[in-house]
Amino acid sequence: MGVGTNLKKLRSKTKLSQQEIADMLGLDRNTYTNWENETTDIKSQYIPKLAEIFEVSILDLFQEGQRNQFVNNNYDNKENGQNDIQQGIIINITDSEAAKLLSSQLEELIKSLKK
Repeated sequence: MGVGTNLKKLRSKTKLSQQEIADMLGLDRNTYTNWENETTDIKSQYIPKLAEIFEVSILDLFQEGQRNQFVNNNYDNKENGQNDIQQGIIINITDSEAAKLLSSQLEELIKSLKK
């Protein structure tokens, strides 16, 4: 999987058309389509703008594999009427095996804390 596949996935998430992205970049739609199809390479001058359009880092445009995101929110409910305190942890993992391992380790940790 290459950058073209990543572009397709990112474009799908944003629900933008190839034409809309090409317009944002000041390009012909065929040029952008060729990038997604990996028939031509992306000119380096457009890479930062693509990252901006898709709201990702430049590295994310080129990374292989899916990014898995785990979110853990903790709520501290105060009985005395004070506002709840919310804390969150976000962990981005690009490897599915690492995600499975981390998930099982977190489950074990939570079980041990409950004891």
